[in-house]
Amino acid sequence: MTGPKGNVFIVLYTVYHHVYKLAVEVEKGLLASGVKTQMFQVQETLPSSILTKINAAPKLDLPVIQPEQLTEADGYLFGFPTRFGMVPSQVKGLLDGTGALWAKNKLHGKFAGTFFSTGSSHGGQEVTAMSMMPYFAHHGIRYVPFGYSSPHLGNSTEILGGSPWGAGTIAGSDGSRQPHPFELEMARMQGEEFGNLIQTQVAGKQALLDQSKL
Repeated sequence: MTGPKGNVFIVLYTVYHHVYKLAVEVEKGLLASGVKTQMFQVQETLPSSILTKINAAPKLDLPVIQPEQLTEADGYLFGFPTRFGMVPSQVKGLLDGTGALWAKNKLHGKFAGTFFSTGSSHGGQEVTAMSMMPYFAHHGIRYVPFGYSSPHLGNSTEILGGSPWGAGTIAGSDGSRQPHPFELEMARMQGEEFGNLIQTQVAGKQALLDQSKL
């Protein structure tokens, strides 16, 4: 009989599906680590008229996550594009709705990481990830950076997204650039590393619980 493996939610917001393409690779990495995973999108707040004008891609066939569902996972990988160097209001809306969970300390001790997209290499990938830190700090959610485990982060011959804060892609000013294979590889690596951490954490908690019963 195998022990608990952990449960990770991928929570994303995407307009042109660049973030979703990273999320698919993140999911592959998580599954390779052995954890359970489920992908969600956050509630869209832009009216359909605006989405049409900006030529947004069709909405994904993914469940819309509700704040209370965050209690069900051991960790989260949040994916989003930047909005002036900050997390989009749609993701902020989800997290702003977690006040009741904060009051009861329901998310304390869970883990989170980030991945992202920007229009250019100077679009604020790192500062966008930083804009999530107040939520993690107030909830006691433990932030897990990507670090420099991927050699692609030192690649100076290609224009690539991604940073020690997480995997990333560059969409181009018109959204026409698609994720580079190296960016997708970083996303897969981040998912697997995060999943391995969650497995270790869950196994440790189970060992402590088993010991307490002796």
